[in-house]
Amino acid sequence: MSQLRTLVARSSVSGLNSLFKSIPQKPHTSATQTNHHRFTVRAMSSEVDAAAKAAASGAATSHAPTIFDKIISKEIPATIIYEDDDCLAFRDINPQGPIHFLVIPKKHDGLTQLSKAGPEHKPLLGHLLYTAHAVAKQENLSNGYRVVINDGPDGAQSVYHLHLHVIGGRQMAWPPG
Repeated sequence: MSQLRTLVARSSVSGLNSLFKSIPQKPHTSATQTNHHRFTVRAMSSEVDAAAKAAASGAATSHAPTIFDKIISKEIPATIIYEDDDCLAFRDINPQGPIHFLVIPKKHDGLTQLSKAGPEHKPLLGHLLYTAHAVAKQENLSNGYRVVINDGPDGAQSVYHLHLHVIGGRQMAWPPG
């Protein structure tokens, strides 16, 4: 496993596609799942690029409206699957699994990323996680799902409005990053 990590760390993104092709697949793995894994590598690379651009632009400290603020105010369309007074859940436009939705707070309250959370944010953070659970149940993810919070440039955060990714509907790989 450590050899694989070393190889992955030294490989370019285009080289990763051939690496994934060379990894023996479990007997129950379908071509669709294999193709999905290759797609995910490309998507992760573009997400890392987007995170680097966001960090370089000063988005982390900006008070400008984010794309999520525009979704909340209905300026930008989204497939909203849950909404209450405090948060909103909607489908990701670049899904990394059969089911992929985001849960976002409606108000920033100074909370652009998890590492900026203070004691005053505990109720909101709990509500976001509970909402992720409730919507996952609504989406029939009874076999499990992954909850991801990207934090800062190294965490590949590309939108500085705290948000949870909930991904499910297939077997997740480990390690995730």
